[in-house]
Amino acid sequence: MLKHVAVSPHRARADSVSLASSASCCSLGSLEHRHDSVTNLSHRTTTIKVFARCLRPDIEYKTLSVTWGTRAREVVSTLLGKFRMRHRDPRLFYLSMEVRVRAAGLRTTLVLDDDARPAALQACHPKGYSKFSLQMRPGGLVKIYDSALMSSSQYKCLLTSERTTADELLAILLHCYDSTEGVERFSLYEVCPSQEYERKLHPDDLPLLVQRAWPPDTDCHFRVRRNPRAPPLPPRALPAPAPPAEPTQEDEETSRALSALSLEAEGERRRYTPVYKFPSISYCKETKNDYLYI
Repeated sequence: MLKHVAVSPHRARADSVSLASSASCCSLGSLEHRHDSVTNLSHRTTTIKVFARCLRPDIEYKTLSVTWGTRAREVVSTLLGKFRMRHRDPRLFYLSMEVRVRAAGLRTTLVLDDDARPAALQACHPKGYSKFSLQMRPGGLVKIYDSALMSSSQYKCLLTSERTTADELLAILLHCYDSTEGVERFSLYEVCPSQEYERKLHPDDLPLLVQRAWPPDTDCHFRVRRNPRAPPLPPRALPAPAPPAEPTQEDEETSRALSALSLEAEGERRRYTPVYKFPSISYCKETKNDYLYI
């Protein structure tokens, strides 16, 4: 025998759904519609203005077209690419947002995380009451001997942050030489000739922190070397030959004129070339009875 159990409305869960209730089905449909609207909203395009005086004194700001799903680290990479500074370490830079409170007349500066979405944050405030700026973190110079990347180069000094990994540093070096090779083909080594010491850095090691751990007046340095077991480079595809161009009317007339001149020259050559006729020569062989002509 089945008993009817009444559930108190104060203990009902927010995610409980009654199959017999049409209102619950409607609420599910509204949730799905809200999810679709949020998904479509992430692809919506807008513009943000970023002040970037830290890159160059002559740069005041740059207006970028971004989506609501664009993250702060992607904005930094886009700015470096726009100003042709792919050799700069993107981890040295971050975005800050200055918010102005109209009622109190105050200004608040927020440091944005790398995963923050500037366009969505800008939409939360009235137009003109938020401002994005590119800021620079403290870093240090790292000297790297990179003759493995470019035979004519001895070393290169890069300004990097404390959070830059060995693989990210190799990627910056490859950008400096416009190389199309992958980072996995090279490794960064810590070399100390006086101690006869050499260590291959892990891809996630932080070279600037490793360098700061060296004793003063040391001869330790970083060196790039090619991995001996790196996969071979893919064969370069030869460009397909261009299809022959269709002859124009001018080309056809030129071809006919050249053919006529060639025929006329051939006729003149045959007309004035003497023809020599050599007399026929018969050879004979003496036999017993008669002569045999060959």
